[in-house]
Amino acid sequence: MTLDPFTIIMLAVLAVLIFFMFRNSRKRQAEAQKLQSSVVPGAKVMTNSGVFGIILSIDEDENQVLLETTPGTVLTVHRQTVARVVEPVAVDDAEVEAAPALDAEPEFGERVEETHVVDAPADDAPDLKKKSDD
Repeated sequence: MTLDPFTIIMLAVLAVLIFFMFRNSRKRQAEAQKLQSSVVPGAKVMTNSGVFGIILSIDEDENQVLLETTPGTVLTVHRQTVARVVEPVAVDDAEVEAAPALDAEPEFGERVEETHVVDAPADDAPDLKKKSDD
């Protein structure tokens, strides 16, 4: 049995695809394990649906998490709906000083958001409402 070059190339491509599939699978498993280890009571998290809250308690048997979204509002969600742990973002003092003031004039060529105000209709403007004939 002789192997032609096309068969050898196809087998090599198949081997590379299988290698990357196993590699990505292990990567996802490691990320999931890291997430589950960081999901502890007191952690600020975000769910898959975008709800932010603080974990109050975790029920391992039922796979449920008590999540406080606002003071006094507690949600019970499945443990797998916790998408990520939210880390607080540290702001440098240099970034705060470099931020432009809201009332400052814009630099030449700098785009600013403009708000358009819709004028109220004037008294002498024609009325566009349909009048019914009685």
